Amino acid sequence: MRRRLIVAAILSLPTLAISMVPGLDFPGWPWVALALTTPVVLWCAWPFHWSAGLNARHGAATMDTLVSLGVGAAYVWSLVELWMGATGEGVEHGHYYFETAAVVTTFILAGHYLEANAKRRSSAALRALMDLGAKQVTVLRDGREVPTAIEELQVGDTFVVRPGEKVATDGEVIEGRSAVDASMLTGESVPVDVVAGDTVTGATVNQSGRLVVRATAVGQDTQLAQMARLVEEAQEGKAEVQRLADRISAWFVPGVMVLSLLTLLAWLLLAPGVAAFEAAVAVLIIACPCALGLATPTALMVGTGRGAQLGILIKGPQILESTRTIDTVVLDKTGTVTTGSMEVTHVDPAPDVAEEDLRLLAASVEAPSEHPVARAIATLAEPLPATDFRNHPGHGVEGVVDGHVVRAGRPAWIGAEDRPDRVGTVVAVSRDGEVLGTVTVSDRVKDSSRQAVADLRALGLEPILLTGDNERVARAVAAEVGIDHVHAGVTPADKLRVVRELRDGGRVVAMVGDGVNDAAALAGSDLGIAMGTGTDVAIAASDLTLVQGDLATAVTAVRLSRATLRTIKGNLFWAFAYNVAAIPLAALGLLSPMIAGFAMAASSVLVVTNSLRLRRFGR
Repeated sequence: MRRRLIVAAILSLPTLAISMVPGLDFPGWPWVALALTTPVVLWCAWPFHWSAGLNARHGAATMDTLVSLGVGAAYVWSLVELWMGATGEGVEHGHYYFETAAVVTTFILAGHYLEANAKRRSSAALRALMDLGAKQVTVLRDGREVPTAIEELQVGDTFVVRPGEKVATDGEVIEGRSAVDASMLTGESVPVDVVAGDTVTGATVNQSGRLVVRATAVGQDTQLAQMARLVEEAQEGKAEVQRLADRISAWFVPGVMVLSLLTLLAWLLLAPGVAAFEAAVAVLIIACPCALGLATPTALMVGTGRGAQLGILIKGPQILESTRTIDTVVLDKTGTVTTGSMEVTHVDPAPDVAEEDLRLLAASVEAPSEHPVARAIATLAEPLPATDFRNHPGHGVEGVVDGHVVRAGRPAWIGAEDRPDRVGTVVAVSRDGEVLGTVTVSDRVKDSSRQAVADLRALGLEPILLTGDNERVARAVAAEVGIDHVHAGVTPADKLRVVRELRDGGRVVAMVGDGVNDAAALAGSDLGIAMGTGTDVAIAASDLTLVQGDLATAVTAVRLSRATLRTIKGNLFWAFAYNVAAIPLAALGLLSPMIAGFAMAASSVLVVTNSLRLRRFGR
């Protein structure tokens, strides 16, 4: 498609120049125009001719039919005019439409190329998802660690996962304790503590201790492969939006053909001769969609360019139509509504304990740990050195700070009361067995989220929060930003299921997310919007990408998409209005080539000008 577009553009420009610019119409220029236009009509436009032929066999008509018909009529009639002029059989002849055939082909090819390129990029989601998996695994064979390619791993094999390594495949922990980053599945930044007997998932990351795992699923049976299938099925199941021009062409093309035939018959009855054929062909030529070819590509080009300036990347034209009817927006929590990073939200010292002491000791004992919760707590104060540091996976940490044994971890392990009134991870701190208080760490809501949710409501969209986090945290975040409907504790498959249930219920759904666990839901929604700060998988599975990762930009994205679609529809209206107004004149034999050329140029300028209005689109 790209090669055809490049060739068409190179040959169309000089054809347009010598045909339309006064002073460039040198003697013999029609023959040069013929030489330049012939490859465009026969090779560059061949996909449209082929599609028109297939549609005709099934009694259907689309935009391709209109393009093939208009381009063919313009080219063939120009040949007839050229031949008649060369043989001297009609000195009044010389009404050539070579530039029409070439330019229309070029513009329609540009629109098809943009759409085809967007479809090709959609498969990047699957490639990015499968790239998450481990490529090598260390298998235990007869007590020895043997590096092995992941393809050779079998169910029942025992393998080692060191700190910082990816878990090779789904399995059961048979030895060791560790914290595993399972954000790929849950979307949550807090690692999951695992011990012997717990299950782990392939492509998650071991963060601390050494684990020995027995493989329970490999290859296509793993959760990662299942997620890839979910994405693939969601992409295949998303109905491709039929272009507006196709729907209009379904009745416009047959109407033009019937009118052309009636024009021929009427002229043969009333005034037999060459004029009958000229009038009939004029009807076909004036229906040729020059402005129509500009309608979608120009609006899309200007809209996507303006979107890029505003930090919005629009993947392709096929996603635009659904935006005008969207009534529901599903929001992932972590990284979308919230920052996605752990921060200290509350410091609650016990009675008679100074808050400064609690902050200092908590920061000091947590500083040597790599756990995300520990890193957040370590920022509370300038830590003191901690000696004899020990990590107790699943419980907490301890060390000697300034001669005292300090512990930080789960309240039950410390012997402290839990804080059900706090949303997030509650860490209790003790010194020599005395409970000093608690520190609460949670994922903070982005500053712009509450206003963004209000703006989405103002656009007529109902926001829904969809998260793998627990119900209590999800409800608290939803209440803070003004969301009424919440689905908590959901898996990637559950997210896709919720989106499908909403769509099956008649909703038109936009999904906003940033994680691997959002990819299937993004692909399965009517409009997938990914945070540019998120994973490559989410970005590849989405229709729009927000470069800055700000939910407020999602509001701008919806507004821009709607504005771009309105512009395309306006362009299509004026392009067809030009045809509808000019066809009767052509049928009556009143449309001279000069008037036809002026009208066609004016309609094209109108379409381009209307599209350029998108450059003034603001937030």
